Amino acid sequence: MTALLAALAVGAGLAVLCVAVLMRARERVAEIAAILDLPYGEQDVAAAEKSASLLPFIEPGIQMTNRALERLNLIEKIRSELARARIALRPGEYVLLTFGAAFFGGLIAWLISAQIVVAVMIAMIIVWASWRLIVVGRVSRRRKAFEAQMPEALSLIASSLEAGHTFQHSIQMMVEEAAPPLNEEFGRVLAETALGDPLLDALDRMSQRLQIPDVAWVVQAIRIHQTVGGKLAELLMTLAEFMRAREEIRREVQVLTAEGRLSAYVLGGLPVFEFMLIKTFNPNYEKPMFHGGGLVALFIAGISVLFGMAMIKKLARIEV
Repeated sequence: MTALLAALAVGAGLAVLCVAVLMRARERVAEIAAILDLPYGEQDVAAAEKSASLLPFIEPGIQMTNRALERLNLIEKIRSELARARIALRPGEYVLLTFGAAFFGGLIAWLISAQIVVAVMIAMIIVWASWRLIVVGRVSRRRKAFEAQMPEALSLIASSLEAGHTFQHSIQMMVEEAAPPLNEEFGRVLAETALGDPLLDALDRMSQRLQIPDVAWVVQAIRIHQTVGGKLAELLMTLAEFMRAREEIRREVQVLTAEGRLSAYVLGGLPVFEFMLIKTFNPNYEKPMFHGGGLVALFIAGISVLFGMAMIKKLARIEV
């Protein structure tokens, strides 16, 4: 009974922390947006960024985490992925939040199961899920949504060009009509051009940020068009039709390979679930596996599961 009450208390505290993080992240987005609209200098922006920290009293821990990530050459990768996912957290804030959630999740698992192995596995799953499912998953979802919206956006820009509007004004009209994430990315392009950057350079940075081949082709086609001339509206229409055809093929491939991709996750998660279940209800049954050759067998089994999942996903992955 005491363990259950402690687990509930820890869970309630974790829920309150998550709510506070989400609220603070939204406040940071609004504050940064306000900074971009005001004539601040570099010192003012730095001061506002510091004041917009997730929680002021853990600022030293955030700075220490950032320095550790710099030594490991991970800070730029994490910052880039957080920016692509549009998560309003700094790398240090994200890492501290992730490991805090993993600690509390492992603590709850230990209080419920009284098994340190189960607690460690739960903590590792939380760390993996926070990156793979939340950050990378959100980037992937935004990328797929952008790819689906791109043909209609090009058609709208081409129609505006045929009506006599300039290319930049056509993009602005498309941004006003489109939905996220397309209007967010092209809105950022317009903001960069308003600050004095050339339009093609801003589009090229968007292509590098999104890492979508279709966008790279569009930017390259526009760059070539500016060199050799011609009708840009017809070029964009042709690209839009090409992207629609590729999107149809891509969706058909996703449907045909869904069973194989699902099999990889089911077959990979089933041994872990059974191991944790047996460890919880009958701890003595698995004791021989934590001594001598049992540890070697566990290691080989884990590598085999990961290798099998990777092979199944590779067989089910078809590039279009």
